[in-house]
Amino acid sequence: MRSGHRIAALSALSVLALALAGCSSSTTAGPASAPETTAAAPTTASEPATPGAPTGSPATPTGSAAAPGCRSAQLNASLGPPEGAVGSVYRVLIFTNTGTQACAMRGFPGVSYVAGDGGQQVGPAAERVGEAGGSVRIAPGATASAQLQLVNVANYDAAVCQPTPVRGLRIYPPGETAALFVPVEATGCAGTPPGSQLTVGTIIAP
Repeated sequence: MRSGHRIAALSALSVLALALAGCSSSTTAGPASAPETTAAAPTTASEPATPGAPTGSPATPTGSAAAPGCRSAQLNASLGPPEGAVGSVYRVLIFTNTGTQACAMRGFPGVSYVAGDGGQQVGPAAERVGEAGGSVRIAPGATASAQLQLVNVANYDAAVCQPTPVRGLRIYPPGETAALFVPVEATGCAGTPPGSQLTVGTIIAP
């Protein structure tokens, strides 16, 4: 009788153990966890450029090529009509491009009186007045000019001026060493006058 109770007790304990094991297994397993979503790491590759947007350094604007400097061989120099003023005569010094290609001039021409067949210089060269202007492009057949002042040297002391008849003007275009000649009847100072006998302005467009 006692054996029967013991067997029954053991059987009950086995059933209880199995039940507890089942509960424990179902509690720890639980429902399947949802997969984690990992944020994508930022990419270091550059985004494709937007069509039409500039990339890199901006391109240098492309314009017409600058004209080369005018050479004496492709220029003709002449004087405009005289305009009187107190103690002076003003004349426009005109440069005409006689070449077949455009050229450019900038700055002041060199101007001086000359006399005799050898073209010896008479007195100091023209004084520059004003500021140098910008580059002036001269197409074939076109002109550029500079204002020229011829002072009446009779107003200077003759002993200092040493008045001397001249036969024209020696003209150096800006940057050139080959001279042009413009005939003009005038009187210059072979000496050193107390003021300018000639003044010249910068090259300007007509």
